[in-house]
Amino acid sequence: AHRHTSREQGLFSRRSFGAAEFTARALADCRVVSSARLEILISHPKTDVPLSQRHSLYLETSRSKAASPLSSSHQDPNTEKKKLAQRIQEKLKPSVERMFKDTCEGVAKPGKHPPLNSSFTEGDCEGVNNEHEVRQIETASRKQSTEDTPIKSNDMFKPSPGEETPIRTVLTKGIAGIGKTITVQKFVLDWVEGIANQDVDLMFVLPFWELNLIHDEQYSLLGLLQKFCPKTEEIENINFDIYKVLLIFDGLDESRLPLDFQHNKILSDVKEMSSVDVLLTNLIQGNLLPFALLWITSRPAAANRIPPQYFHRLTEVHGFNDPQKEQYFKKRFRDPDLASTVISHIKASRSLNMMCHIPLFCWISATVLEKVLDRPDIGEIPKTVTEMYTLFLLIRYTNKRKKEDDGNEKKLDKS
Repeated sequence: AHRHTSREQGLFSRRSFGAAEFTARALADCRVVSSARLEILISHPKTDVPLSQRHSLYLETSRSKAASPLSSSHQDPNTEKKKLAQRIQEKLKPSVERMFKDTCEGVAKPGKHPPLNSSFTEGDCEGVNNEHEVRQIETASRKQSTEDTPIKSNDMFKPSPGEETPIRTVLTKGIAGIGKTITVQKFVLDWVEGIANQDVDLMFVLPFWELNLIHDEQYSLLGLLQKFCPKTEEIENINFDIYKVLLIFDGLDESRLPLDFQHNKILSDVKEMSSVDVLLTNLIQGNLLPFALLWITSRPAAANRIPPQYFHRLTEVHGFNDPQKEQYFKKRFRDPDLASTVISHIKASRSLNMMCHIPLFCWISATVLEKVLDRPDIGEIPKTVTEMYTLFLLIRYTNKRKKEDDGNEKKLDKS
C-alpha cells in the first residue's frame, strides 16, 4: 500500500531494542495528513552551480519552447501523436489518483474518506523557535549562506522573477512529519483533478520505498514506468521529448539504492534494460529523458546522496507558525470550547508548543488530548513530549488490541 500507513514513523527508531516493535505495531494503519498547506522555501546559493553540456542543451530548448504561448504538445502537427498522449493521460490519471485518493488524517473510519482538499490550507514558516533539538537538526542541514524565498508547490518548476533559466530538477527537503509527502500528494491530485499543473502532460510517481522492493531487478525505463502505472502500454510509442513529463521520487532518505553516479554506466535508451539504480542515476544526470522534469523529496540528512550540481532548485518544506497551530486545532475539534482548552494547554508547555511546529506532532497531540480530556481515567494530561508520545502509543496499542479481540470474537461466532 502507498504511504497511507504513516511513513512519518521515522520519528521513532524501528530497529532499536524491543520498543521499536511495540512502536511499529502501535502505529499500524495510522494515516497522517497535515492540516495546512505548508510553505516551501527556495534556497538561493551565492555561487551558481555549472550545468553539464546536456543540461545546457535542455535549457536552450526549453527556453525556446517557453517563448510560445502554446505547449509543445499543441505545437505538434501530428494529430495522431497528440491523441496518443491524451489516451495515455486518460489511463495514467486514474492510476495515479488511486495512490492518493484515500489519503486522510489519522485512522480512516470505514466508508469515510474526506478529500485532501478539505483539510489542506495555506501556511507559512515565520516565527519558528530554533532552540528545540528538532529545529536544530533542520537548521544545521541548511547552509548559512542562503536566502529563502517563499514559493508555492505548484510554482516550483517556474523560474523566479527576473530569471529565464528553466528548472529541470528540484530537491525538496524537510524534517520528519513536516509534510513532504502530503505536499507531493496535493500537487499530484491538483493535476489529476484539473485544478493546477495542467501544463504537465504526463506525471509519474515513484516512491523510493517501492523502488527498494525491486532494486535487484532489471527494467527498461519504459518498463519501470509501466510497472508503477499499469495499463499504459502505449507509452512505448510516445516521444517523450515533445511532451512535458514530470517524474516524482518521494522519500530519498528511505532509499537503499547505491546511487553510484561515478561508476554507473551511461544510459540514454529508454528501452534498454538495466538496474533500477542505473536508470535513476541516468535520469538525474539528464542522460535519460533530458527534457523531463524531476522532483525529489528527502529528509535533510540524506539530501547529499545526490551531488548538488544535478539540482536546479533547492526547496524546503516548513511547518506551522503559531496562528496555523491554532487554525489546525480549531479545524480538528468541532467543539470551540474543546479547541480552546487544547490550544491553551499546548501554549502552556514550551516543549509541546515548539514541537507542534511539526504537523505530525499536532495530530498526535490532538489524538491524545481528545482522549484524555474525554476520559480522565486514561491518564493525566501530558505536559511533556515524552508523556505525549507515551500516551499516544498506549492509545494506539489499546485500539489495535481491541480491533484484534473483536476480530477473534467474530471468528468464534462463525465457528
